[in-house]
Amino acid sequence: MKSEPFRFVTVADVLLWRDRNLSAGILAGATATWFLFDVAEYNAVTLLCHAALLGMLLLFLWNLAAPLVDRAPPRIPEVIVSEHAFREAALTVHRKLEHSVAVLYDVACGKDLKKFLSVVGSLWVLAVIGENCSFTTLLFVGFLCALTVPALYERYETEVDHLVAKGSEDLKRFYRKLDSNVLNKIPRGPIKTRRH
Repeated sequence: MKSEPFRFVTVADVLLWRDRNLSAGILAGATATWFLFDVAEYNAVTLLCHAALLGMLLLFLWNLAAPLVDRAPPRIPEVIVSEHAFREAALTVHRKLEHSVAVLYDVACGKDLKKFLSVVGSLWVLAVIGENCSFTTLLFVGFLCALTVPALYERYETEVDHLVAKGSEDLKRFYRKLDSNVLNKIPRGPIKTRRH
């Protein structure tokens, strides 16, 4: 039996389900995580403590049973994070945070009114959605969409493009109708000219 050579898997392979086993495993893991935290209302701290407790218990039992079955006791590899790597990570986080604060400041000051209104509208929509869904459910639905929509689009691309084009034409027709029947009938006052 020949073993398959190692193949580097990209994000596109996972999202487009080219590696079905990996994509299904990731989806099953995300579903299990969502179920634990949202449906079963399991706490993240409790989960981490139980995982650490289980790991310590398994290592303890392995260490006790190793001499009985003529095996070596477990060796935990030493993990050392270099100071350079830690500094680089801290500087990267600092730069990203600084950039985010600068963008937030520019938007909050209203320098670009269109961007300001779109951010306010987006935050309002997210707040309304947040009132009706828990954060983990929202995260799971977003993850589920990210994992299924690209694959469905790739499979049904022509049908989706046709429906989007038809919907776009229907929206344009509706706007023209709304413009001619409603918006053009709104009385407008005379335009005042400024005198300097």
